[in-house]
Amino acid sequence: MKLFLLAAFIFFLKAGFAQSNTGELNNTTANVIVHKDPRIDMLTQKQADINMAVKRATGYTTKGYRLMIIHTNKRDEAIDAKTKVYTYFPELKAYLLYQAPYFKLKAGNFKTREEAEKYRRNMNNMFPKGVFIINDVIEIRPEKEPFDE
Repeated sequence: MKLFLLAAFIFFLKAGFAQSNTGELNNTTANVIVHKDPRIDMLTQKQADINMAVKRATGYTTKGYRLMIIHTNKRDEAIDAKTKVYTYFPELKAYLLYQAPYFKLKAGNFKTREEAEKYRRNMNNMFPKGVFIINDVIEIRPEKEPFDE
């Protein structure tokens, strides 16, 4: 029985190294030929162009300032304030956020505090509870970039 197990062990040991070419003179390398459809390159380039166009259109984010216009637990009051912002200041983008139990209305994407201060002075007359300048992450739109040709 021991002799049989020893012979089986040696057989499997030799079979385990059957693919090894070390020490042999007959080292030949196999070549693989890949036939690629040229339409794959065109599709890849189209997808890359689409991705760049979407990235340019969506813009980027950075640190800046926004105006906190209202902070209330009444939804109708927050929606009315947002309507008022869009009516009197259509150039500003308003952000209505809900953080239970409060609705927060923020407006604008200002890079500097001085830009925000100009709008804050105008809005203080319209919102008697006060408008405050806060630090926030703002959206910026990049300048138009020429296409690489």
